[in-house]
Amino acid sequence: MSISATLKNAGVRTTVSVVFYAAVGIVFLLVLPFANFPPHIALTGMMSIVASYGLLTKRAWAPWLVVALFLVALTTTAFTLFFSMLVNWPVNLALVIYLILSFYFMYYTLSRGTP
Repeated sequence: MSISATLKNAGVRTTVSVVFYAAVGIVFLLVLPFANFPPHIALTGMMSIVASYGLLTKRAWAPWLVVALFLVALTTTAFTLFFSMLVNWPVNLALVIYLILSFYFMYYTLSRGTP
């Protein structure tokens, strides 16, 4: 079954969560050269793309990966916000939005139950 047919059969929230994790993974991999290639950004980006695939195909391991990605997002966002407070408002706002969306999609994924 093609990706467009799978997304058409999925609900709107499931489609948005798949697109969110795919977009976050792509953005992290695009930011990689500008940040001097830190391995944690590359790993988080790749795992986000894998989580997007797992949510799209309704794999049993996808909720576990989403929880792990939320914990990574919480840790890195809290650390970055603590050390860059009051310095760069647009980046801080983007990090807070990323954290809120990450929490929401983790909650949605876990509330759906196992696939």
